[in-house]
Amino acid sequence: MKVRFLTAAALTLCVALGALVAAENAVTSGPQAGQKVPGPFEPLNINGPTPGKKECLFCRFGNGPVAMVFAREATPQVKSLITKLDAVAARHDELNGCVVFLSDNASLEKKLHAMTEEAGLKKVVVALDGTAGPEAYRVAPTADVTVLLYNERTVTANHTFKKGELNDAAIEKIAAEAGKLTK
Repeated sequence: MKVRFLTAAALTLCVALGALVAAENAVTSGPQAGQKVPGPFEPLNINGPTPGKKECLFCRFGNGPVAMVFAREATPQVKSLITKLDAVAARHDELNGCVVFLSDNASLEKKLHAMTEEAGLKKVVVALDGTAGPEAYRVAPTADVTVLLYNERTVTANHTFKKGELNDAAIEKIAAEAGKLTK
């Protein structure tokens, strides 16, 4: 009886410590599910209807369903996410998408131009904003990628990844959730 109690206590302690470590490693970035999207900001658009101009994508997309991504680097995983979201948006006319790169690196703009042309994006707008991102969005400095899925300007899902955490499974999950925004 005493051994069972000690085993159960040890197991409970392990589960609690595991949850504490997971919570400590989690990053909160941007508005969370159920919250309103903070509002307008004007990044420099790399492609789309207004390339080379600063335009408020929040304003252009209106109340429709949107996949909005904030990324710090143009990694292969981020490129894959952009391509998947563009394919989903192409299948769902009302879905809009954008990927806003947060960087003050002057050479990134040229790299993003080449990336958008190579990817042949049809609907997802790639844009560039300062390192901190739009203040009201509270993009965490430790978040490498923050994905906001929203409709009627209310966040339905927030996926945040530290450097190196975005993987194929997460990309597939995000693309599937984005497709469901239109239903």
